[in-house]
Amino acid sequence: MQLKERMQDDVAILELKGKLMGGSETQEIHTKIKELVEEGKTKVIIDLGNVTWMNSTGLGAIMSSYSTLRNADGDLKLIRVTEKVKSLFMVTKLITIFDTFESEKKALAAFKK
Repeated sequence: MQLKERMQDDVAILELKGKLMGGSETQEIHTKIKELVEEGKTKVIIDLGNVTWMNSTGLGAIMSSYSTLRNADGDLKLIRVTEKVKSLFMVTKLITIFDTFESEKKALAAFKK
């Protein structure tokens, strides 16, 4: 898995690519979220458009990131969730917890509300 980070105003955007299957990549995501919170960056968008598959451990990393941000009075939004990954969110009923958007533009607008 590859992780790219960039900022858009006060929102950190993490672009993930590959599979989230419970290896070092899941720790990398959580470490990155903790670093962002320590830097005072508590608005995060995770782009899942290039994630080909995710298992329960990968899902746990996303949940953990969400909890870390919420505990810091921040928020996490997901964008470009693929059908395969969306089905995992639906089966686990976690789709109701996350704010998901089709585009980065829409997610950024939601942070401004």
